[in-house]
Amino acid sequence: MGEQPDPFSTSTLPDFISSQKIGRPVNFEGQSNRGHPYSGLKKRGQSSRSWVKIDENGNSTVLELDKATIMKRCSLPSRDLRLLDPLFIYPSSILGRERAIVVSLEKIRCIITAEEVILMNARDASVVQYQSELCKRLQSNQNLNLKDDLPFEFKALELVLELSCLSLDAQVNELEMEVYPVLDELASNISTLNLEHVRRLKGRLLALTQKVQKVCDEIEHLMDDDDDMAEMYLTEKKERSEAHASVELEDNLDDDFGSSGIVSKSAPVSPVGSTSGNLGKLQRAFSSVVGSHRSLLSSSSTGENIDQLEMLLEAYFVVVDNTLSKLSSLKEYIDDTEDLINIKLGNVQNQLIQFQLLLTAATFVAAIFAAVTAVFGMNLQDSVFKDPTMFQWVLLVTGIGCGLLYFGFVLYFKHKKVFPL
Repeated sequence: MGEQPDPFSTSTLPDFISSQKIGRPVNFEGQSNRGHPYSGLKKRGQSSRSWVKIDENGNSTVLELDKATIMKRCSLPSRDLRLLDPLFIYPSSILGRERAIVVSLEKIRCIITAEEVILMNARDASVVQYQSELCKRLQSNQNLNLKDDLPFEFKALELVLELSCLSLDAQVNELEMEVYPVLDELASNISTLNLEHVRRLKGRLLALTQKVQKVCDEIEHLMDDDDDMAEMYLTEKKERSEAHASVELEDNLDDDFGSSGIVSKSAPVSPVGSTSGNLGKLQRAFSSVVGSHRSLLSSSSTGENIDQLEMLLEAYFVVVDNTLSKLSSLKEYIDDTEDLINIKLGNVQNQLIQFQLLLTAATFVAAIFAAVTAVFGMNLQDSVFKDPTMFQWVLLVTGIGCGLLYFGFVLYFKHKKVFPL
């Protein structure tokens, strides 16, 4: 008896099912879409990137990690990692999470944990300066055995705030050195070129003001919310989780010890067994008291550390607020210069109006003189035209009358305060 072909073998399946098993999408004509533009999109989205890890001792290591590994390593959602993506432009932010702090200030984008700092590996001067300065400070403290009150994550956060504030202040100083000469030149010489230059500088000023204002608002928001500041103390949460795990381990050992000392109901109860049972109960009670005491200590230390973080944020808030005050003063100087220019332009416009009034009055008087001369220039039959000296008298009287009329116009304009006295 011959073998029956297997109806579910791969050779008997249709072509499109076989191609789906292989993993290549097919179209309705049975041909695989190898050149589809979105075929490698998922693979490119999960590609690894270069990161720099800095530990507590100041040692830096270059790592190749993908997005999923970073999320699992630091317990972060995917939306927080978008803040670190250099392809996206997000405003400055400081986010406190369960096991990490996500920081994006200026060009420094990093993830701070209780044991390490994961920094985006880039060739930017701010990133390189942050990496070298943090390693230098941590190594110097390690070599000199200096004990700092701030935990590791606050040291890393403080350096980010320090470099960001210095960068913003340097940008403001550079803008001031460029703006003040241009404004002084514009005040003395109003031209289209100077006005265009001031317009570009004002656009840079507004953009820089928004950046500094966002950093200031972010620090102020953290200072106003105690829960966010408590969430950022990662070392305290790590110690509490370790203490809680140790207490649970002691409870489990005590339970195991108590269960091993159980005897049957038929056997006589010895005083040693009852003593061991009471001992287990006492140990559990003692462990619960110790756990509650540790929780009280941790809560009190958390309050102290919130004060430390608040003082740290307040110090850099003063620096950022001072930078913002410089920008406000610069904006006021630009506004004052614009007001001065408007006043000058208004003065020139008033002078043009005055000149136009004088010219109009002179045109009116000249029109009267032209009308008189036109009348006497006609071919009329009158005895006046027979005397040769009458023409000079007519011109003289008409000229004097037009001059008096023009002088009367000027006095009227001054009386109405159209002209300055």
